[in-house]
Amino acid sequence: MQTQSYRYSLHGERERVDDTLDFGEVEQALLSGRILEQYKNTGRGESCLVVGFTNSGKPIHIVCGRIKDEVVIITVYIPTLPKFLNPFEQA
Repeated sequence: MQTQSYRYSLHGERERVDDTLDFGEVEQALLSGRILEQYKNTGRGESCLVVGFTNSGKPIHIVCGRIKDEVVIITVYIPTLPKFLNPFEQA
């Protein structure tokens, strides 16, 4: 049973739309994902990069942080060249 709530930052929502990702795809990637990198507190709290896949196999990167008990999706995108060789490795 899932009890956590989450929301998108304005930047995260813009990036989701730019990559034509729907809410369901992002949620599938979050639920199937694993933490690829963790980032220390840089003044806005700790965050992490999650890599996950949709039910159709589309890779998605999601940078998440927390505000109290809520997960905040800071940004979301499809990892592609020239920045990424694959979903797990930067170019």
